[in-house]
Order: sequence, then structure tokens, then C-alpha cells
Amino acid sequence: MLSRVKGFFRDRKDDVEDFTGGGRTAKVVVALLLLYLLVTIILGIYWSDEPETFSVREHTRQVAEQMNREPVTGFATTSTLIRLAETLLEKPGGYLSNDLLPPGVWLDNIPSWEFGVVVQLRDMTRAMRQDISRSQSQSSEDKDLVIAEPQFNFDSGSWALPSTETEYRRGIDALKRYRDRLSQPDQPDARFFARADNLNSWLADLETRLGSLSRALGESVGKPSLSGAIAESGPEGVSVDAVAEVQTPWTQIDNIFYEARGTGWALLHLFRAIEVDFRKVLNDKNAMASVHQVIIELEGTQGEMWSPMILNGSGYGVLANHSLTMAAYISRANSAISDLRQLLSRG
Repeated sequence: MLSRVKGFFRDRKDDVEDFTGGGRTAKVVVALLLLYLLVTIILGIYWSDEPETFSVREHTRQVAEQMNREPVTGFATTSTLIRLAETLLEKPGGYLSNDLLPPGVWLDNIPSWEFGVVVQLRDMTRAMRQDISRSQSQSSEDKDLVIAEPQFNFDSGSWALPSTETEYRRGIDALKRYRDRLSQPDQPDARFFARADNLNSWLADLETRLGSLSRALGESVGKPSLSGAIAESGPEGVSVDAVAEVQTPWTQIDNIFYEARGTGWALLHLFRAIEVDFRKVLNDKNAMASVHQVIIELEGTQGEMWSPMILNGSGYGVLANHSLTMAAYISRANSAISDLRQLLSRG
């Protein structure tokens, strides 16, 4: 009988030890999960910092010195394009738009910022391929820009076979080859024609881009808008049935804001490069002041963000509305671009 009692308590002791050991294992697993979450949150905060602006003139000078070349016309614009593309891939966290794992998959502000930069890369490389590198419509396209332009138009969210980073790298390499040929006197096939009509063509596309972006930002508070099928205007104006209320979904407000931030960041550097490469034609057209005005407004889009989140107060409410503030800078930059186009169009 006594042996049976001892056996019973021995079994219960083994059960308690098993339970306690399992509890320690569970605690270790929970601790590791919490540590993982803490690390990913800290990484997410670090990766969410937007890249700083840089001096285009200083960067152009440094690249020219490293290559032991003279910064010829077009060198600043091409070097700036390369720097913008490299920043997308080499900033903290790398390129995040195609991430499938935490913390990148949780972030949406920086991917929206990246998209704004990518759109400007696409537009400028297209302008260089179609117009700026060709003396006339019948001229042949530059062999490296033919490669670079479609590479930056690759799917921005592809993560494998091939990845977006791989395709963008090929575009960067093609731009570097074009810049290398452009700065060599014995390579006459690489050209950069800094003419008023070439610049005006790119500005025309940019004007529509910024107009659409400004409208999307303004719709953060909701506004009346004419519907797609506009009723004919009669004696009393447009029919009420043709007017609809348009408002950006609250889940998209911060995405549009950061797309505008990325757009402004890229354009700020591109206009500083244009100020260098198109200096002669801008001075001839008395258009340098308009370029400076565009740069001033674009600098306003890069102001320091003190709020931890994008506020969306009503237009005249108590809280700020960051989207409307950004829309004001974008609209004024667009207005200066319109003035710039008019000056470039004059004989």
C-alpha cells in the first residue's frame, strides 16, 4: 500500500515537472515573438525616414572628378537621374514597394513615396529618349536610353523572376553608359540637346501630372465635382444631377500625401539639374526666375514633418490638413511651370 502511494506522488511530480518545463518553453516562445515584434517596429520606424535632399551641383562635381571628366551639357541631369534611382534601392531598408515580409509589408507611406519618385524617373527617361537625345524627329534613338526607359517602366511591385530591383539596376547601368559616352569627346553618338522645345515637351507632361496630383490632394476634405457625363449647360447653368461629391477614402489620404512628397523630392533635384544644363536657353528666354520659383515651391513640399500621422482636418477646422498644405505647394509649382512654358514658347 505504501509503495502504491509513493508511486502515485512520484507520477504527480513528473506531471508537474513536465507542465513546468512546457510553461518555460511557452514563455521563451512568447519572449522571442515579442522581441521579433519590437525589432521589426524599430526597423519600420527607421525605414520610414525619407531620404534627405542633396546638392545637385556638388554631386555633379564629385562624379565628374571621380570619372576624371568635364561635366558637359547633360551631365548634371543624367547624374541626378542616376542618384535618384540609386537612392530608391540603397536607402535604409532598400526598395520597399515589393516587400512580402515584416516590417516592409506593413509600411505604406514609403512605398507611396517611392512611387512618386519612380513616376518622375519614368517621365524624364522617356523625355530624354524621345526628344532630348535626338536632334530631330528622324534621328535615331540613343542605344542606352532605349534600354533605360523601359527598365524604369517595369512593374514596381514585382519581387521575383525578375525582381524590380534587378530591372531598375539595369536601367541605372544603361544611364551610366550613356553618361560615360556623353562626356567623351570621341563618342559623338551620345548627345544631349538642351533646347527650349525639348524642355517644353517634358514640362507639358509634368503639368498634367502635377495638376492631377493637386486635385487628388484637394479631395481629402471632399469637394463638389462634375461627373463624367456632364449635362449641357442651360440658362441656369449646369444641372445639379451632373455634380457629385468626391472625397479621397481615409485609408488613401496618407498614401497620396507621401506620393506627392516623393514627387516633390524628385522634381526638386531635377529642376536644380535643369538649372545647370539648360542655363543658356533659360537665360536667353528670361526664364531663370520661373525655374527658381518652381524650386522654391518644391522645397516647400519637403518641409519637416512634426506630426506622427497625416492630419486631415476640414479646410477651416481646428486641426491641420496636411494634404491641403501640400496641394498649395504643388499648385503654385504647377503655376510657375505654366509661366515657364509660356516663356520658352516665345521666339
